[in-house]
Amino acid sequence: MNGLQRVRILRTDHIEMLVLLSVVSALFVAAAQAQTFSVIHSFTGGADGQSPAAGLAMDSAGNFYGTASVVFKLRNSGNGWILTPLYNFGSAITTGQVIVGPNGTLYGTNPDGGYYQGGCWEYGCGIAFNVQPSPTVCASVPCNWNETSLYTWTDYGESTPNNGIVFDPVGNLYGTTLLNTVFELSPSGGGWTFNIIHAFDGQDGAVPYSGVIRDSSGNLYGTTATDGPYGYGTVYRLTPSGSGWNINLLYAFQDGSDGAAPIGGLVFDNQGNLYGTTAEGGSGGPSGGGTVFKLTPADGSWTLTTLHSFTGMGGPYASLAIDAAGNLYGTTYRDGADGYGSVFKLTNSGGSWTYTDLHDFTAYDGCYPKGNITLDAQDNLYSTASACGEYQRGVIWEIMQ
Repeated sequence: MNGLQRVRILRTDHIEMLVLLSVVSALFVAAAQAQTFSVIHSFTGGADGQSPAAGLAMDSAGNFYGTASVVFKLRNSGNGWILTPLYNFGSAITTGQVIVGPNGTLYGTNPDGGYYQGGCWEYGCGIAFNVQPSPTVCASVPCNWNETSLYTWTDYGESTPNNGIVFDPVGNLYGTTLLNTVFELSPSGGGWTFNIIHAFDGQDGAVPYSGVIRDSSGNLYGTTATDGPYGYGTVYRLTPSGSGWNINLLYAFQDGSDGAAPIGGLVFDNQGNLYGTTAEGGSGGPSGGGTVFKLTPADGSWTLTTLHSFTGMGGPYASLAIDAAGNLYGTTYRDGADGYGSVFKLTNSGGSWTYTDLHDFTAYDGCYPKGNITLDAQDNLYSTASACGEYQRGVIWEIMQ
């Protein structure tokens, strides 16, 4: 299978996602806590958008921002949640996750933006963008924000920025494209300078579906969903060195109890350990429903420990969230009692991990969650489900703890 075929498997909306075999629901898990779950917005496919494929960003005031073919804001009015569209990309294509930048405005990527004549997908090769409030008084309600393209991809072979970007302390942005690059965008002279800091060659992995995270030393960490030494994906680190970057493979998946196809990204704990997920493999059943894993650094190498193996229909597609106590939260894409996905918690007690099924999605309250979970100050959970719900266009959900 070549790189283009892999992308066609993983591509959201245009390309069929990974097809995972159906097996029995998870056994020996703690009782579900569905009574804590609420749908706080059901997308209609109108002005509010549809099919949210990414998670939510939260600002210091507790407002949420996300994408669902539009960029939107979600705020709690005290009497309920109110969604306000901020910017419409003019297509039914979902965008990657937005982040709140240092200046309080929103930054993100759209894998289909910036229409390029003669190449890429229906709506273009992808853009990195900034969305900010209008500097003048707006006569309409709601008041649309302004969009600025930071960079427009035109080279098909390096295109399709998919899921999330991250700032460094001096204002540079870092992200990935499905077609095998890690990029940097640096502010320069009122614009932005684009640079590819690594191009994957297959030996070090391919199809970096998720974005990157950054440590205090400026190193970047991420996953590739395929290829690598054994063909099942990798975890990598990029270290700045002079005018370039050096890549180190921290782990290469083997499709055993360790799992395969790490579509989601990574999170750190406060001791420097990395946590992530795989969508396939593991010891949970004949077809392998994916895993949650931990990578521990020691003496210059990293050791992988599988914390949980799923036995359901399809494992996690999103990155994990971690709370101050070191507990992990995540979603599965097609696991759960009804095969529509689930929300789970892994509780850390002295190095021992207990799995709890927090919610199993149905056709009525959302299905097929792909977005990362966001925790508020009380460790309540917020995210999206990409389909189903009242209008069959996806939902935003909340779990109160």
